[in-house]
Amino acid sequence: MPSESQPNAGVRRPDGGRLSVADRLDDDHFPAYTMGRAAELVGVTPAFLRALDGAGLITPARSEGGHRRYSRHQLKLAARVRELVDRGTPADAACRIVGLEERLEQVERDYEELRRQGGRAAHPHQ
Repeated sequence: MPSESQPNAGVRRPDGGRLSVADRLDDDHFPAYTMGRAAELVGVTPAFLRALDGAGLITPARSEGGHRRYSRHQLKLAARVRELVDRGTPADAACRIVGLEERLEQVERDYEELRRQGGRAAHPHQ
């Protein structure tokens, strides 16, 4: 059973096996950081991170005790919002911009995957 110090320690791979510690450490989406550590790394207050959660940009995982846990990917998003806010962009607009940037990156990844699949379908013997 995962503990607060080891969130998602029981996380499983799609094939049903458990993820190794190395796999979890390499996973940008593994919620490894407590709120305090996440805020320290990004250079913001915990209230700033809670505001990003409230805005729907970042939804941290929760430990069994209900404590927020952030992934490296989420910290990158928070850092991008902070960068925009530091340049004078209102926080709500910064959250919308970062959300749109995220969606665009996902669409580009999806497009590239479809393009690769289309290439394999057109050349099935490669």
